[in-house]
Amino acid sequence: MNDLNPVPPGRRLRLAGIDPDDTGGLRGKEEGERLLAKHLKRLEELQEVFYAEGKHTLLLVFQAMDAAGKDGAIRRVVGAVNPAGVRITSFKAPTKDELAHDFLWRIHREVPGRGMIGVFNRSHYEDVLIVRVHRWITEKVCRRRYGHIRDFEELLAENGVTILKFFLHISKKEQKERLEARRDDPAKRWKFNPDDLKERALWGDYQRAYEDAITETSRGHAPWYVIPSNHKWYRDIAISRIIARTMARLDSKYPPAPKGIERIRVPS
Repeated sequence: MNDLNPVPPGRRLRLAGIDPDDTGGLRGKEEGERLLAKHLKRLEELQEVFYAEGKHTLLLVFQAMDAAGKDGAIRRVVGAVNPAGVRITSFKAPTKDELAHDFLWRIHREVPGRGMIGVFNRSHYEDVLIVRVHRWITEKVCRRRYGHIRDFEELLAENGVTILKFFLHISKKEQKERLEARRDDPAKRWKFNPDDLKERALWGDYQRAYEDAITETSRGHAPWYVIPSNHKWYRDIAISRIIARTMARLDSKYPPAPKGIERIRVPS
């Protein structure tokens, strides 16, 4: 499997240059499922020590176009670890109370403590994406927000939060097929929102907004990864491999046992 590298800081991202059908040289789903099982097992082992040590926080940010598979990726990859050590937050349209604060207020309070994996299904990046595409903020405000986001993520990193950001990259054709599948499946129709078709009409604007946001905010301490996601099985492999690789580099250790534990007798 080809290695997936983060978007280099300062380098202009062009999504058109990344094939959403890419499978990293893997030959098919069967081979991929075997590799995924291996990655998920490793991830489970790493998270157990990570949770026990309670020294670091891992924050996973998922962004994508509609129907790209954020829910599925989170369920398949993060679902492999102990749920006691995971906090998942899905960000919807801001409430009246949230709108009374700065745009990062509702985000910061959802960052979990040490020993935990935090998962953001959508995130603070909505405030430089949908609001920009619909021109609810000016370009000047948007540029200023990039700076706020960079500073915010740097603050988190300085306080022991390891950040990984994933953009699930699908083609417009693939999105069409997935939206049609939602429409036609009685078990999935509840997920079909006619408003998604209005957003689909703005596909090019969203692609440019993502390119700008990722270019402006991919940093060594908070990297962006563009994940080819037309094939769900490869998407999950790529994400699980990146997370496991990152957690391994943290080199977590189990905390020491109480002194004299070997002499403690457990009563009958």
